Amino acid sequence: MVGNVFDIKKFAVHDGPGIRTTLFLKGCPLACLWCHNPEGIDYNRQLWFFEQDCMRCGTCVHLCTSGAIDFGEEGEPFIKINDYNCRKCDTSVDACPTKALRYNSRYMTVEEVSKILLQDRLFYERSGGGITISGGDPTYQAKFAKAVFKEMKKEKIHTAIETSMYTDKKIFASFFPLVDLFIVDLKLFDPELHKKYTGKDNALIMENFKLLVQSKKEILVRIPLIPNMTATRQNITDIGKFVLETSPSTPIELLNFNPLAKDKYRVMGKERDCLNGLEKYSDEEMAAFNEILSDLGVKTEVAL
Repeated sequence: MVGNVFDIKKFAVHDGPGIRTTLFLKGCPLACLWCHNPEGIDYNRQLWFFEQDCMRCGTCVHLCTSGAIDFGEEGEPFIKINDYNCRKCDTSVDACPTKALRYNSRYMTVEEVSKILLQDRLFYERSGGGITISGGDPTYQAKFAKAVFKEMKKEKIHTAIETSMYTDKKIFASFFPLVDLFIVDLKLFDPELHKKYTGKDNALIMENFKLLVQSKKEILVRIPLIPNMTATRQNITDIGKFVLETSPSTPIELLNFNPLAKDKYRVMGKERDCLNGLEKYSDEEMAAFNEILSDLGVKTEVAL
């Protein structure tokens, strides 16, 4: 079985307890305007151009016969990519002398992935860590993700998943026996705002959260704090009350805004004007957001 992987991050300390290795799978049913892993949204591989590595020889343009690569106009990057036209023939990629042209993912088997994930099992055992599958959303490649989890459970490795929960109920429930910790996003409580900023309403997400609570699995809820979108007193209060009513013992972790995603959008040839000028929140501002939850009686966890 083959999956589409866009990253494997070793010594991860923010994706569950202890020292972990996090596997990032491509494909996500949502399209959050602020996504900090935008390369994980589309399941297909995309061709990326890293201009800082380019020696401006033009070889890639001359070799491309599908019209996917062309010279940029004045004021634009040296080349521009039309990924829709790209046949993924690898001709220009292989010919690039500085590797300025690279795909943003690779296809790997369960065996290949498992071998890498098990390399650091000593660190998992000594730190109480394990492996986490993230994305994208792992439920988008459900069969592959579950196959990897099964291999990890055979080796008695702690497993965690990071998911939006936007998936078929039966598919979501099929992960329950294989995952020790569910790290789930509740981004926006208001259905209309959820649809505005992610492309989908949140009815299925809320239903799956209730289903997950019934399973008695360990859960960590995360709220990404995006200025002018999710980081409002009303939104944090509404999500806090929902979690408190549905699963009083479940903690909530507030994630500070990550402005670094803007660079990824540039590499992808896209712009996110809505992210311009947005900055991380200060420690004082994060403390104030956490106080909203604490005042409700919600158990909070502080992101490191």
